[in-house]
Amino acid sequence: TLRASKAMQERAFADPKIRFEWDSAVEAIHGDPKLTGVTLRDTTTGETRELAVTGLFIAIGHDPRTELFKGQLDLDAEGYLKVEAPSTRTNVPGVFGAGDVVDHTYRQAITASGTGCSSALDAERYLAALDDLEAQAATVAV
Repeated sequence: TLRASKAMQERAFADPKIRFEWDSAVEAIHGDPKLTGVTLRDTTTGETRELAVTGLFIAIGHDPRTELFKGQLDLDAEGYLKVEAPSTRTNVPGVFGAGDVVDHTYRQAITASGTGCSSALDAERYLAALDDLEAQAATVAV
């Protein structure tokens, strides 16, 4: 099923350039350097079929992919990274969170881009502060 708003669903269904392949998993992607087709597996029957395509969008769901960080970074009950809002700092100095792994609400590419920029700025400030501390330590040591 689609999770988009009713209006967005109707737009997608009405667009002749969009084709939905329900209950399907992509087994292989074909083409080099451009996409020419895919092999699909029916998740109900297990049958495979070839589909000629020049574009592909795969929806992977809304579970944050944070398993890698479990036990290293603080996660909330739903598995999202905890950050010190409004910054993107995590509980580990020098590690910043951005995008879908911290975004409970919007989970959109544009939000990920925005928080990615925020993380880059936070990281830059963090590194600059480290440089300032090293410079102060060098001055005191002289």
